[in-house]
Amino acid sequence: MTLFWPAILFWLAILGLLTYIILRRSIPLLSVGRLGALWLVMMAPAMIWTLWELLHPVKEQPIPLPLILGPFFLCLLLYLFLLARWRPSPQKSDASSSAMQHRSEEHSNSTMPKPDFSSPKPPLNAEEEADLRRCFSLSTYFLHKIEYRLQAVICQGQLRIAPAQAYAVVEEKVRGVFGDRFLLLLQEDLSGKPFFALVPNPHRQQTTTHQPATRRKTTRYRYGLALVLLLLTLVTTTLVGMGMAGFPVDSFEAIAQQPDLLRQGLPYALPLLLILGIHEGGHFGVARRYKLNTSLPYFIPAPSFLGTFGAFIQIRSPMPDRKTLFDVGIAGPLAGLVATLPLLAWGLAHSEVVPLDPNNGLLNFSALNPRYSIFVMLLGRLVLGNELTVNGALALHPVAIAGYLGLVVTALNLMPIGQLDGGHLVHAMFGQKVGAMIGQVARLLVLLLSLVQKELLIWAIMLFLIPTVDEPALNDVSELDNGRDGLGLAALAVLFLIILPVPPVLANLIF
Repeated sequence: MTLFWPAILFWLAILGLLTYIILRRSIPLLSVGRLGALWLVMMAPAMIWTLWELLHPVKEQPIPLPLILGPFFLCLLLYLFLLARWRPSPQKSDASSSAMQHRSEEHSNSTMPKPDFSSPKPPLNAEEEADLRRCFSLSTYFLHKIEYRLQAVICQGQLRIAPAQAYAVVEEKVRGVFGDRFLLLLQEDLSGKPFFALVPNPHRQQTTTHQPATRRKTTRYRYGLALVLLLLTLVTTTLVGMGMAGFPVDSFEAIAQQPDLLRQGLPYALPLLLILGIHEGGHFGVARRYKLNTSLPYFIPAPSFLGTFGAFIQIRSPMPDRKTLFDVGIAGPLAGLVATLPLLAWGLAHSEVVPLDPNNGLLNFSALNPRYSIFVMLLGRLVLGNELTVNGALALHPVAIAGYLGLVVTALNLMPIGQLDGGHLVHAMFGQKVGAMIGQVARLLVLLLSLVQKELLIWAIMLFLIPTVDEPALNDVSELDNGRDGLGLAALAVLFLIILPVPPVLANLIF
């Protein structure tokens, strides 16, 4: 067997570890047995595909499409079923949190009363409600009434000044009375009328007397994890890049005998990691500028295919307003596009024009049809000139492959759906409800586009698995300025240029 099976098993173990960590952090109240069952369901497709590759070398017999899609969707449905069946109910979760809070209070000298949200009594007593009412004034927000929900205090009234100014004034007074016990939200009801809401602050328990030492320890761990994932992704993308350059690796012995061959994969690996890193670095930099609690950028290695599943950061703080949501959301695609353009242009200049094959796909890097994307066609004509003809395809240089994948990543993130970057943009520009409607329309349009470009079908299915409703900002009423609205529309225009094929009318003008 010539398959590089030790590496495949190694990366399968890495994927299994990351999957378990994600499950453990996202569903912390499940028992070990149920958590293990969910982990097994999530890992089943990767295990089935790994077993196929171990028994059938890829070069001799590729994985059948039903074997790729079947386990994926069956395990996804089983996972959702088990999650809905086993997820702790809100009442149990609240009761567990209240019990833990009560036990911690027994060992504390604090006399501040803590509300029990699992009980039907109001979150505030009469004295606290009176203090809350004094946080609102006739000149900022004329308070009509206070309603109590299970885990929220709803303050209905009428705004007297701009939403941003009213939120700043009320938030300062609420914080002065209740400290960090609550988060203050300014939202709109179904009729579009603004209201304030107080919800328990989920980050309050992170504040301890030993916080400085704990923070230093956590930071060191996260830097170490980020560095390890970066190095692993560098290895996987380098190995994939070697195959793209015509030097596929089939065993550890091949690398040991010719270690210099690793340099053949760097023209693909380094630009791709640079693009992904700058994209996530844009999010990270702007989030830190707004003093949001965020993780470091984490790369996700993959043992085959493209060598990576991308990169991500985790923002733990709530977004204070729609302006911050917009700035953090657009920073990644904008920074990534700025890094992608020169690399893609240089790579196209060193690519070769080959005859066009009608059966080429979107990821056929040896003969890519540039007419699949208006953006790629325009840039290709600008760089290659008349050398790129109407019947020409592109044999992409490894740097061009990295730049092309950078465009794909930019387009995927700019999709105006849910918690994707584009979803944040339309939410910030048009509001949460209109943003969700745009997300529904976008998913349907991508599904229709997949009828023309079959490779987009998997992408369309993935988008239907993403919720269209984005999480609200604390102040979700204040609108953006005209400059940000224009920049957001330009970002959506870039999305259309990347994913839409060249129409015949435009093709006649170009050629």
